Amino acid sequence: MQILVVDDDLLAGEMTAAVLEDQGYEVIQAADAVEAIDQLNRYPDIALIVSDMNMPLISGIDLFRDLREQGKHLPFILLTGDDPVQLQQQEPSLNACVQKDFNLEYTLPAMIVQVMAGSI
Repeated sequence: MQILVVDDDLLAGEMTAAVLEDQGYEVIQAADAVEAIDQLNRYPDIALIVSDMNMPLISGIDLFRDLREQGKHLPFILLTGDDPVQLQQQEPSLNACVQKDFNLEYTLPAMIVQVMAGSI
């Protein structure tokens, strides 16, 4: 399965990609929301988006909203250093919001399984 990872922090994006590649996923990366749209157009088999929340110009939540307005309804997981529960309440149609912390190597793969199974 192809997953698009969107993160303006190169190191954080690489770490997220490494976690996903260790789980057997094919990862495509983007450094911002504009590049994410380009990657989605370039790779039509992308099945899931994992995006950082806090990015310059267009935040992760704004990317999610823009994609929905464009009719793109790919599963979307938002990574945040903030309270994920509060963000999920702000945007209830978001598939999942995961705390970006030292447990990410466990929490993100588990969340992907739940989101793709439709149990969230």
